[in-house]
Amino acid sequence: MQLANLTSTSASVAGTHSRRKKVELLSGCLRRMDPREVTAGVGYLMGVLPQGKIGLGYAMVKAVRVEPSAQATLCLLDVHARFQRMSEQKGRGSQAARLELLAGLLRQATREEQDYLTRLMLGELRQGALEGVMIEAIGKAADLPIDRVRRAVMLTGSPAEVAAAALKEGRTGLQRFSLQLFRPLQPMLARTAEDAGDALSQVTRAALEYKLDGARVQVHKLGEETRVFTRHLNDVTDSVPELVGAVRRLPVTSIILDGEAIALDGGRRPLPFQVTMRRFGRRLNVQQMRERIPLSGFYFDCLHLGGADLIDQPYSERIRALDESLPGDLLVPRCIPERAEGAENFLQQALAAGHEGVMAKSLEAAYQAGSRGTGWFKIKPAHTLDLVVLAAEWGSGRRQGKLSNLHLGARDADENGFVMLGKTFKGLTDAMLDWQTEALLAREIGREASIVYVRPELVVEVAFNELQHSNRYPGGMALRFARVRRYRQDKSAAQADTLNMVQAIFDSQFRSGHG
Repeated sequence: MQLANLTSTSASVAGTHSRRKKVELLSGCLRRMDPREVTAGVGYLMGVLPQGKIGLGYAMVKAVRVEPSAQATLCLLDVHARFQRMSEQKGRGSQAARLELLAGLLRQATREEQDYLTRLMLGELRQGALEGVMIEAIGKAADLPIDRVRRAVMLTGSPAEVAAAALKEGRTGLQRFSLQLFRPLQPMLARTAEDAGDALSQVTRAALEYKLDGARVQVHKLGEETRVFTRHLNDVTDSVPELVGAVRRLPVTSIILDGEAIALDGGRRPLPFQVTMRRFGRRLNVQQMRERIPLSGFYFDCLHLGGADLIDQPYSERIRALDESLPGDLLVPRCIPERAEGAENFLQQALAAGHEGVMAKSLEAAYQAGSRGTGWFKIKPAHTLDLVVLAAEWGSGRRQGKLSNLHLGARDADENGFVMLGKTFKGLTDAMLDWQTEALLAREIGREASIVYVRPELVVEVAFNELQHSNRYPGGMALRFARVRRYRQDKSAAQADTLNMVQAIFDSQFRSGHG
């Protein structure tokens, strides 16, 4: 398959809002691929390089400027081979070699292909081909039930690998995918509930657990061998020896645990998320970092025990296996409330202990890896601020031609100005995008690349989970998980929330252990 065919499909997928149409476009493209092209092709359509990082940063990629080819001649396998060669460059001169390979690749690409490959390398290829859509496309292309494809992806963590097997071998190809020790599966995700009552109204009977703001981990043990994986399925065993040791000592032959790793202070209260994350991905000075920032592992699910897979068992059976296999100090605090009042009390208890909220989990739900099913709900209080829009960035994909990513600032009453706290494009409806594009362009004061700077006049209500330390923004703070609720057309910029107010929220988080 020529790269041009794939870029054309990608553009068509990005240009439609219809999920059904996206599935049709993707499945048609998959059917036309040679079996050898499927692994790379699925990755490219999802905006992911199969090689992962290839050693070239944003500035380097952007600096490579060559004249595009007048004709489309690149084939998918050739492009994949070029990226593979880039990723394999090592040692002295490797950076120059990568840049030379990239320049050669882009020289053979048309202008459209250059744009596509650049955005692919930078992780900016937002075209609407998310995993759920791709799973449906694989099923349609291979004429297989969607639930079979979804389960195979759950067990492998790789839509590309599943697509290759499904398109080549059909149902037989999917049968070989099973839960395997030391091959991590995608974590089950949770939906957001408004409050405890809302969560409990959506499940027949639920267990409540503390929601820890740590790093999601999946730990596999077979005999003496124990390995730890992140939510992105990366092996971090060497970085977290205390987690390894605690699970290795369990009196079980084999087990797969799902849980959180978190750094605690001397009073056993959680330290900021950023502190916990300093421990991950480290290969050097691990022992020194362990002494400075010791990690604790807390587990809330058991996916395999003693040779038996448990992912299809109800949650009540999985936590029974968990309770029988782990000591209490390795378990996430849990309760099974009879009424919403009990759930609310448990939520307040979790918040008082410094955690960010609670999880409500159906006792009847199986483990739906990689999806936000109706079995798990997260309940945590959200903060809101009225902030001023300082700039916006042009969108891509379905937001092409719209000002999307907002730069948000708090009012600095002392300096009579505004201090940026972060960006977000989440929560914006199509109607809001249309309105804000017109409103912001009417207030434009300058441009830089894809950024449009505006007069600080529009106020937007922003919900966020917490504030965190930031060296990126001048106020030293940044919003975490920010999303737009509404524009406050009843407020002027002079009535926006102040930097002092934001600082007070930030300080209270650290006093309570939330920051």
